[in-house]
Amino acid sequence: MAWLRLLFIILVLRPLAVLITGVDVVGRERLPVRGPAIVAGNHNSHMDTLLLLALFPSRALARVRPAAAADYFLKDPALSWFARNIVGIVPIDRAAARAPDSQPADVLAPAREALARGDILLIFPEGTRGEPGHATMAPMKNGVARLAEACPAAPVIPVWIQGAGRVLPKGAVAPVPMTCCVLVGEPIRWAGDRAQFMDRLRGALERLEEQAPPLRWR
Repeated sequence: MAWLRLLFIILVLRPLAVLITGVDVVGRERLPVRGPAIVAGNHNSHMDTLLLLALFPSRALARVRPAAAADYFLKDPALSWFARNIVGIVPIDRAAARAPDSQPADVLAPAREALARGDILLIFPEGTRGEPGHATMAPMKNGVARLAEACPAAPVIPVWIQGAGRVLPKGAVAPVPMTCCVLVGEPIRWAGDRAQFMDRLRGALERLEEQAPPLRWR
């Protein structure tokens, strides 16, 4: 299935992303081409994942794995097949994380295993899609800090995605052509403190947002 995924991204997803969004990329050279590495971005749309996949060079695509909610992407057989084999998701069981249990499930185990294999993990620390047009990000979950702690060799690259929430907002089926911009920041390294790490990551994302150009229609 690896060849089918690669062909789909190169021949279908990448041209479609460029056609719909005309995506501009600032700092593309900072995207990792080998793992382990974590790419952490803001989240307003399913288009976020597709845009990021379209930006990586072909030689890196086999290692790029988006973390995604198992309860959403594995809810029916057709979507599950596409998510696992074409998008290449690492499924995260959010329901298990919310379950009232004295010994909660290790929901990050699949993500840690992906990093241990040398994958490039795409993760959205807000945990779910926000509403487009909101001035601030939603509170970020510290799962990304836990992953950085578990795999300190993995740099965490902050990425701000501007406009994807307008192209394909929550609940929409068809995308709306609008120019998007992706800004890639300098990598952040684990330094031993989760709260400090999350503050540094949020600060890096907010600084990238300040540099983002205004949205414009295609």
